[in-house]
Amino acid sequence: MTKDEIITFVGGLDGVLTLAPGPGDGSPELAWGDAFFYYSPDGVVPETGQPFATVVTKNYPGDEASGLDRPGAYRVNVAAGKETFVRWARRAPRDPALAGEDPGAVDTVIAHPVYGSLGWLAVVNPGPRTGEALRELLRTAYRLARSRHERRTPSEQGRD
Repeated sequence: MTKDEIITFVGGLDGVLTLAPGPGDGSPELAWGDAFFYYSPDGVVPETGQPFATVVTKNYPGDEASGLDRPGAYRVNVAAGKETFVRWARRAPRDPALAGEDPGAVDTVIAHPVYGSLGWLAVVNPGPRTGEALRELLRTAYRLARSRHERRTPSEQGRD
């Protein structure tokens, strides 16, 4: 899966707002070239909450373990939720990393090297081993974000 295929897939889900920072849009230069996905059916960046998934193309300060400074490297990050995190990471989010976990492993579902304690999973350079799993993880994160949004948004019923 390419970065563009992932952006197209997630951006095609109903109600998703995709932010793709770049020069001239007021975003920090560090974020240029990355993508951030929010469930926002009104098309406005939510004032509270985080994206439910991101695609990052470089190391961020304090987040260098995946080695995204390698040519062509990128990482898909997914707010998977506790249950899905446990199934894939084989540990609870707040538990220490398992021996041998490699945050730079390619085409492997891993606990996010920084946000794993919050239930985030990640895949560096997704490929044939993780393509379908990643799509399902992204759909799960989307459903969780949509559900959170629906719980927080007052019902329009009875407002005539």
